[in-house]
Amino acid sequence: MSEEINVQETVAEEVSQDAMDNFVSLKKGDSVKGTIVKIEDNQAYVSLGYKYDGVIPLRELSSVQLENAGDAVQVGQEVELKVVSIDDNKESLVLSKKLVDSAKGWEEIQARFESGEIFEVTVADVVKGGLVADVGVRGFIPASMVERHFVEDFSDYKGRTLRVKVKELDLENKKVILSQKEVLDAEFEQNKLQIMNNLEVGQELEGTVQRLTPFGAFVDIGGIDGLVHVSELSWQHVAHPKDVVSEGQSVRVKVLKVDPSAGKISLSIKAAQPGPWDSAAGQFNIGDIVTGTVRRIVTFGAFVEIAPGVEGLVHISQIAHRHVATPFEVLKEGQEVKAKVLDFNPAEKRVSLSIKETEEAPEQSEAAPRQDRDRGPRAPRAPKMEEINNPNVSLNSSSMSYSLGERFGDKLSKLK
Repeated sequence: MSEEINVQETVAEEVSQDAMDNFVSLKKGDSVKGTIVKIEDNQAYVSLGYKYDGVIPLRELSSVQLENAGDAVQVGQEVELKVVSIDDNKESLVLSKKLVDSAKGWEEIQARFESGEIFEVTVADVVKGGLVADVGVRGFIPASMVERHFVEDFSDYKGRTLRVKVKELDLENKKVILSQKEVLDAEFEQNKLQIMNNLEVGQELEGTVQRLTPFGAFVDIGGIDGLVHVSELSWQHVAHPKDVVSEGQSVRVKVLKVDPSAGKISLSIKAAQPGPWDSAAGQFNIGDIVTGTVRRIVTFGAFVEIAPGVEGLVHISQIAHRHVATPFEVLKEGQEVKAKVLDFNPAEKRVSLSIKETEEAPEQSEAAPRQDRDRGPRAPRAPKMEEINNPNVSLNSSSMSYSLGERFGDKLSKLK
């Protein structure tokens, strides 16, 4: 009986020794692989095949600040780790994922920097001045390098996936600057060039108003912006683009000019709409008296709008009955006036107007007869000689054919 007990004890000791031999041996600084078996808010437990599980503290899970361990690892995930400390007496095995990731991260990030590779990162935290991402090492994305447009609030960016490039790399100071804006800019320029090459002058497109400036509106026509100058917003006079369109509004535009070398596209909203001259063709006739608004004053006259987008010229000679040295002394912009249509040619978009023709001409005083200042009044004009039937009178008006002797001869003879 005692022999059987001895044999069992011997077998148990051999099995226990075999099990111990299967356990890995560890020391500080070793690199190991393990499987996440449990996660708590501030640490993760790892099975390494050692006689007890190791622990990864929250601070050793990532190069960036985390709120809980679940942000970095998942149960069942296999991870590479480095032994930070080990104490078998206390069954304490502290591991670090951050040290392994960091060593690999610097190698990868340098290779990506040199190649200009585009890669994805997940925003781990939103901090003052930008975003933080874990790329094996701590990567910082400045606020100005996140989007192509200005972003006021980044609070909802945490957890987002961004496509970035390494903008700056400082190995000595362990500094990594990432940029998504560079990726977006490059894609935008490529897309812009492709779209511009497919655009044709005269083509009409649907677009969306992106932003307004005092000189016009920028309209998105499929990923790129074109400028609608303030003069091309409407057939009517526009003081400011906000009076006609608003941001986010859908509009139809016509392509006026495409300049791929300069990256500029000129668009027109009014050219994509029926012109005012089309509707004005049967609206006005020569001789009509119309009411209009003075829109522009120039040295030779004034342009008066008689219908939306239809302007006619009042020449300086047609402003008033009296002499006008300059239109500015009689008219002002914005003034409402009545004018007569002198000529109307919608085909040539030309209207000639007259303001003075709508006003009664002043009375003229009778002019005094002209006098020669030196000689006094003119002598009265000799009456016209009437034709007489007398053989003694020549029909030639230059002289008479009878003599004085014949007329007074008998009287002269008596005086002798």
